[in-house]
Amino acid sequence: MCNSLRILLTAMPIWFAMTAAADDSVPFLAQLQSAAEQAIPPIQKAMTGSADQRECFTCHHQAVPVVALAAAESWGLAVERAGLDRQIQHTITHLQRGYENYERGKGQGGQVATAGYALLALQAANWPSDETTDAVVHYLLQHQRRASHYSENSNRPPTSGSDFTATYLAAQGMLSYGTASQQSAIDKRIRTVSDWVMTSEPSDTEDAVFRLKLLLLLDASPEHIDSARQQLFDLQRDDGGWAQLPEMDSDPYATATAVHALLTATGVDGLDAHIRKGLLYLLDTQQSDGTWHVATRADGFQTYFESGFPYEEDQFISMSATNWALLSLVESMSAADSEALSEVSAVKDLP
Repeated sequence: MCNSLRILLTAMPIWFAMTAAADDSVPFLAQLQSAAEQAIPPIQKAMTGSADQRECFTCHHQAVPVVALAAAESWGLAVERAGLDRQIQHTITHLQRGYENYERGKGQGGQVATAGYALLALQAANWPSDETTDAVVHYLLQHQRRASHYSENSNRPPTSGSDFTATYLAAQGMLSYGTASQQSAIDKRIRTVSDWVMTSEPSDTEDAVFRLKLLLLLDASPEHIDSARQQLFDLQRDDGGWAQLPEMDSDPYATATAVHALLTATGVDGLDAHIRKGLLYLLDTQQSDGTWHVATRADGFQTYFESGFPYEEDQFISMSATNWALLSLVESMSAADSEALSEVSAVKDLP
């Protein structure tokens, strides 16, 4: 979007200074943009710190950061390009180290989560298909090929352990990077996965988020998408946020992933009341350094190290939450841009 239009939009309180906004004196779009801009530096610092200390690829310090920062850059926010390029190279280098295992259908540590998240990052970075991505897709076609869907071999909630997340990542990777010679096998696998997701129910917010994402990816019927979207709406708390589990309080990770899924769902616009309340929750819970804090509930098994991100033992899930929050903010700004060009009557007040 051109700079003059962005300046115009950020100066239009008639569109964006909504009731119940975090700061009623500032247009809502400007608040979203400011929050996004504050989140970028700590993300870039931490992913650089992680790559300095670890050769391995991670979903929380490479994959989702690449997706979020690429989206932020596309919208026009300032992103340090050299740092982003380094993470993209870090990702492909990690896959290349496992090339022979991918060709043999064995994969790398993290299995489908590593393969799927890595391809998701490469897709966001517009990385072209090559022999490495071909091999990763081959692995995804071989891995758990007799099962109705994909599952993970680790349980580090909320980011690892959901069959819906694993299946979404695998399907996204195959559909994004499958070759012509692989297409018949991909079509067969996708049909099997589709049958499973249509009849499976989520057990927590992570499941509900990635079930909706998977239905959208597979171009499911409007009825299935509407039902999955409503399930996610029903999980929203009175404070505007979402919780990972029914017995837990709302937190930024569950909220950001839910908002992002709803933003991409057919029939939901950027000014939908559920989404705006979720965005207000994110604005209210952002810390002064631009990050979001979430307490971990995963059992740590890797050697602890500092990546440069705050919150010590909580840094990995908090890094994930901050990246999903940035991605949600950017997606919501894009949706708001589109709606800002519609009729005034289309703007809804918060209930």
